[in-house]
Amino acid sequence: MTTRTASARYDGMGRTGKGHITTQSGILTDQYYGFNTRFEDEPGTNPEELIAAAHAACFTMALSFALERAGFRDGTLETKAAVKLEQSDGGFTITRSDLVLDASVPGISPDQFAEIAAGAKANCPVSKLLNAEITLEHHLK
Repeated sequence: MTTRTASARYDGMGRTGKGHITTQSGILTDQYYGFNTRFEDEPGTNPEELIAAAHAACFTMALSFALERAGFRDGTLETKAAVKLEQSDGGFTITRSDLVLDASVPGISPDQFAEIAAGAKANCPVSKLLNAEITLEHHLK
């Protein structure tokens, strides 16, 4: 079992508050977030961006291991994730994560690749965590 941690602090309340996120690894240390970084274009991060990064990384790693198990040892996988936050019922809900994958895997057929990629999408731990629609568009070079 592996446990990873992060912490958040929010000074002030609501729109005028200022948040800071720190991760266990230190890759993020007091990284700014707030209303303006989440709902407008102010520099800084936000929860949806961090979830998108986690989903892209998790799916891509899961796919690389699934491809290796299927006998493929070489290639490149590049995934972008777009996490959508929508207002509903007086609150907000993350409704979907759209994965777009560009891949180069020498020797794999398009059908075999599609099957392995679909399995990775369904079985990566972040996909399992999200209570949202998950789509996958993939392009095999």
